[in-house]
Amino acid sequence: MNQSPALARRLGTFDASLIGLGSMIGAGVFAAFTPAAQAAGSGLLVGLVIAAFVAFCNATSSAQLAAAYPTSGGTYVYGRERLGPWPGFLAGWGFVIGKTASAAAMAMTFAAYAAPQGWERPVAIAAVVLLTAVNYHGVTRTAGLTRILVIAVLAALAVSLAAVWGGSGPDFGNVLGEGLVAGGWYGVLQSGGLLFFAFAGYARIATMGEEVRDPRRTIPRAITIALGITVVLYAVIAVTLLAALGPGGVAGNPTPLAAAVGNGSLGWAAPVVRIGAAVASLGALLALVAGLGRTSLAMAREHDLPHALAAVHPKYKVPHRAEVTIGVVICLIIAVADLRGAIGFSSFGVLLYYLVANIAAFTQPAEDRRYPKALQLAGAVACVVLVATLPPLSVGLGVAMFAVGIAYRWVRLRART
Repeated sequence: MNQSPALARRLGTFDASLIGLGSMIGAGVFAAFTPAAQAAGSGLLVGLVIAAFVAFCNATSSAQLAAAYPTSGGTYVYGRERLGPWPGFLAGWGFVIGKTASAAAMAMTFAAYAAPQGWERPVAIAAVVLLTAVNYHGVTRTAGLTRILVIAVLAALAVSLAAVWGGSGPDFGNVLGEGLVAGGWYGVLQSGGLLFFAFAGYARIATMGEEVRDPRRTIPRAITIALGITVVLYAVIAVTLLAALGPGGVAGNPTPLAAAVGNGSLGWAAPVVRIGAAVASLGALLALVAGLGRTSLAMAREHDLPHALAAVHPKYKVPHRAEVTIGVVICLIIAVADLRGAIGFSSFGVLLYYLVANIAAFTQPAEDRRYPKALQLAGAVACVVLVATLPPLSVGLGVAMFAVGIAYRWVRLRART
């Protein structure tokens, strides 16, 4: 492998878990339940179970691979090592395009809660610039700010849930609506694909494998902790939203948690939800920029992205050129995209990324195996099913972007021969 200077190993289990937790909480609680309810109504609960199971399968594959290949790049590196350069490239490309869209979605979610009307896009761009600057100054700064953001978000969610359940409380009769599969299994599966967007934060831990201390022990543990906490939290919030608003209320409101709090007898807590949403989105955006920078670094080392992006800052030990470039691209997406389109597009790229991860983990030898092959097979099949049920526009845009990536690599390889 072509190596640029190595990154510094500065993260322990606690900080690595928080980076994954911060990514997942910000992505899902305040952004993904509305489109999931639009697709499936109360069936989003089944979609949530499906998304959590797929995430668990993918997490075990990522943990098993990360323990064997503790370097920056995540599944891009695993795919190259286990399956060959082309599968590795497709995984890396899927991660970069999918998570760049996800970062734009998080910035827009932050602005939706924090910006005055009409100023959403400028505020979202300002947030990207600020957090790219934080990442530029070292991974310990990233971990330190993430720690503060995650604690603030958990506190805000605790207040919000208490406010919703205070007074007369939600009506459990609303939870099932017309039934869990009244809208059909296609809608349920589509909601699972959209909610998977919310669980993908554990990938950030694997992509930062070159900066984790004792990676064979720390990475699997941190992934398990972060995913477990997130699953429980999402299940509680999903039931709460449906009980408070009903399926139609969740589907029809872009800020369902704030609406649920506002409808309760403790409406004074509504500003807490807005603050929590803004902070959660910032935490997710911070971790996304970090993970995108590391995957871009790994791809640039192999010339699958321009090699200039493989530079590591001599003082801060971060892939500074890659992070700045990613920040610019995110800002460009914010200028032209909408939130729901960004979520669906992100899910397409990330599901294909994990398809490669599951296949790569399936090929690992017995000495590197931590989990049964059945989990990897189930994860791979589920990724394909969820991709097929995403909104058609998301699938079309995803296919087009992968075509661009394949053409780019083919031209580069032809130029080198």
